[in-house]
Amino acid sequence: MRTFFRRRVATSFIAGLALVASTAPAVAPIVSAQTMTPTTITIGINLPFTGADAADAANVRDGALMAIDEINTSGGPVMIQPSIKDDGTVAAGQYDPAQAATNTKQFVSDDGVVAIVGPMMSGSGKAMAPIASDAGLMLITPSSTNPDITDPNFASQYRPNGKAIYFRTVTTDAFQGPYMANYAAETLGIKSVYILDDTGAYGEGIANTFEAQSKAKGVNVMGHDKLNPKESDYTTVLTKIKALNPDAIYYGGVQQAGVKLAKQANDVMPKILKMGGDGMYSASFAQDAGIAAENWYATIAAPDTIDEPQAQDWVAKYKSKYGASPQDYALTAYDAVYVINDTVTRLLNDGMEINRQNVRDYAQATNLPTLQGTISFDDNGDLKDKVISVFQVKDALYKYVGAAP
Repeated sequence: MRTFFRRRVATSFIAGLALVASTAPAVAPIVSAQTMTPTTITIGINLPFTGADAADAANVRDGALMAIDEINTSGGPVMIQPSIKDDGTVAAGQYDPAQAATNTKQFVSDDGVVAIVGPMMSGSGKAMAPIASDAGLMLITPSSTNPDITDPNFASQYRPNGKAIYFRTVTTDAFQGPYMANYAAETLGIKSVYILDDTGAYGEGIANTFEAQSKAKGVNVMGHDKLNPKESDYTTVLTKIKALNPDAIYYGGVQQAGVKLAKQANDVMPKILKMGGDGMYSASFAQDAGIAAENWYATIAAPDTIDEPQAQDWVAKYKSKYGASPQDYALTAYDAVYVINDTVTRLLNDGMEINRQNVRDYAQATNLPTLQGTISFDDNGDLKDKVISVFQVKDALYKYVGAAP
């Protein structure tokens, strides 16, 4: 395989090293590589900018671009060129696995692309992973949580070339769904629940894991129905649920069905407790659903870092740069870029060729301090830390209420 990098002449190597020391983020240090000139790489960014999740995609993209800007102005050994693609389509109204597959083939055909940040959605991830595996091209997702993609039991399907290529800066729904079930039973005192999902890879997966753990905790699961994201009216199933009088409903899925569900559930049964996964933790949910978003519980598959004191400078910089408040998955995207930067820096320090296989192999050995904690991966590419954060919408804002047990 050819070498996937180009050299740029540094104007002053000594000045560059001084700039690294003064500007590199303390949580993601850039080590001075044994090279006299910066090395330029291209990374793909694949997110659904068209459709219901566009606002979240922009939030994630800006986190990644913020890291790229920092790296490129730090005087460090790596320069990054982003190649951004949209895997949302008008026809799907949200992310589209077929478009994600097409985008991945285009990334693969560009020899300069050594890694991809994304996808945002697990349905896209299932379409992208086998294509990337065939090419030995590393994916690092800041938000895709379906556990099947990295499960060794599905390796022949999602990583046919054997080695892990799908890395995450979040944990998976093998923890997000069950931990929220624990929170519902132990903290919220839920005794009965009705479950809904949007039929997508993410939605079905998290709803199923929530259901299994709810039953294990002794919660009465009164039913589990599927919603077609393209349908406009869910009142029939909601009326059925109202008649059963559960303590709560739980929705596994993303915004296309989620906003409609929230509005109609508020009309049919406004007082019932409502819960969801990170598909309901959205930059636009409170605005799109209005008063119907109020009091919804949602989880993310990571620590709630952006509310911590150590992240306030980062949050302020993001707000200043993009004119909006970040959500946690902007930070996990930021960290994903720094994982790639750290990987390439270590390759340069070791005098190794910058190619896709070496990037994948060195990424596997990541041990990187970041604002969300130390990022390291198991043999399947999954994040070793398993933290699930719980939020409740209050006054149109997500209020952190604790880590799920």
